[in-house]
Amino acid sequence: MRRLPLPPLPLLLAAAAAGLGLGLPPPESQPQPELEPAPSGTQCIEHDCFSVFWQPGPFDAASAACERRGGHLMTVRSTVAEDAIALLVQNRSGSLWLGLRLPQACTEPAQRLRGFQWVTGDRRTDYVNWRQRRPRCGQHCVTVARDLRWEERSCAAAAAGFLCEFNYADSCSKLPAAAGLAVTYTTPFGARDSDFLALPPGSAAHVAALGLELRCAEAGGGGGLRWGRDAPGAWPCELGNGGCEEACRAEHGRPRCLCPAGKRLGADGRGCSSPCADAPCQHHCVPDGPGFLCMCDSGYELAADGSSCRDVDDCATKPGICDQECVNTEGGFECRCHRGYKMVEGHCRFVSHCYEAPCKHECEDVPGGYRCRCFEGYAVHPHEPTQCVLHCNQSECLAECDPHVKDSCECPEGFIFDNRGGGLKFCVDIDECDMNYCDQNCTNHPGGYMCHCNAGYKLVNRHWCAKIGEEEEIYSGDLEPGPKTPTPTRLPPKAGHLHPGVLVGIAVSILSMVLVLLALVYHLMKKRCRSPSTMDYKCSSSTEKEMGLHQVTPGCTSSNQKL
Repeated sequence: MRRLPLPPLPLLLAAAAAGLGLGLPPPESQPQPELEPAPSGTQCIEHDCFSVFWQPGPFDAASAACERRGGHLMTVRSTVAEDAIALLVQNRSGSLWLGLRLPQACTEPAQRLRGFQWVTGDRRTDYVNWRQRRPRCGQHCVTVARDLRWEERSCAAAAAGFLCEFNYADSCSKLPAAAGLAVTYTTPFGARDSDFLALPPGSAAHVAALGLELRCAEAGGGGGLRWGRDAPGAWPCELGNGGCEEACRAEHGRPRCLCPAGKRLGADGRGCSSPCADAPCQHHCVPDGPGFLCMCDSGYELAADGSSCRDVDDCATKPGICDQECVNTEGGFECRCHRGYKMVEGHCRFVSHCYEAPCKHECEDVPGGYRCRCFEGYAVHPHEPTQCVLHCNQSECLAECDPHVKDSCECPEGFIFDNRGGGLKFCVDIDECDMNYCDQNCTNHPGGYMCHCNAGYKLVNRHWCAKIGEEEEIYSGDLEPGPKTPTPTRLPPKAGHLHPGVLVGIAVSILSMVLVLLALVYHLMKKRCRSPSTMDYKCSSSTEKEMGLHQVTPGCTSSNQKL
């Protein structure tokens, strides 16, 4: 039997590895996965970067390519973005996809964006540059060319490339380098150049002459983005100050970062921080050379651990700090005053209760409170101590008048108004004793009176007198209680004080009433008697009988007339 030649050893090992599933490297002929192409140009302005990719394809493929790099298709909301496009396409011709897509069936030419919407989901813009404004329907997107005009076209069509936009919250500035020292920057989305003015976070700076690579990353302690590296310490001072926050100095051929007094070098060997940055002080920290000291607020004292603070009882440690009462509080104290006192400029001062008293006229401070007083001519109301009523303590006083209302004068109780003319109006005491208010004896006083009884009698119900021992009989009898003290009125004054003209008027009035009564009686008698020509008779009036009088009626004769 003929033997076949064995295959070479490498092929056998490869076959065995394939059977066992071992991961040997693929042959060179096997296709390698393609890397994402780098942008043909990039412009970074502050915290935004714009890149152009000359890679043909439809809108969806372009949008996905931008998103894989951490951005999105470019939005052109102002002339600043338009200037960036002008720099990116100045040497090439062809259409590039923008981030505008029509989310509805047809365009709306009356609108600024004609119904299109940015890939960020909004329609906000301060700038448009349409080439045509004809209405279109279907799946349309927008491209831009070298002339910067916007053109609508089918999203499925292929454009020559696309524009991507990358937005960041912060950025690193270009590294200041000594003359002749070349620095090349690479962005996270693949752009590589030496002329960037601002670099997004994650960018790298390569310095071939120094064999150095730096990264734009967040500085420790929340100090924003800074160029740095994992290894601590300064790099050569001619590149970005060696990464030092303060001063960079080369000593014996080695760069070293220095910090000012009161600060110390951080753990990275480049940043400077206060000794109090990580101090455990509860209230305050004061740098002390390379170390620190903890201090407490007023009203506290440092505890035994040297960092925490505890409250001090000021009321106990500072006796007499308050005038009257001291109340300790957290970190301090509070002075208070006793009742009847008020805090004025840090001291307790006596407060007059009359400031809040509802007295109608005057107020007087008394121990523990106040007392209301009245002006002259007034007295405190017997049932309302804060109110005042008119009062006279003599038989004559001026009336209380309102100067704005005519004839509006008032007198106290027990007085009567007396207008004497001459501009003064008086109140005159009513002498109740002249009115027989009392059963036996009476004493008049301004505004009132008082009844008295003879020896062996006792006063009952203010006016009547009864023998001592017979008070019950008086109370059970039919005696009416005497009149009460009259209220102020405008009755005519007493005779002794009335004007003579008033007396004459009263006399004339009484005489007139008598004459009227006589005339009435005469008229009634005349009607009840006959004429004298018919017969003689004697007549008498029933009214006269009741009065106990007999009188001859005119026109009648009588044999017995009584006058």
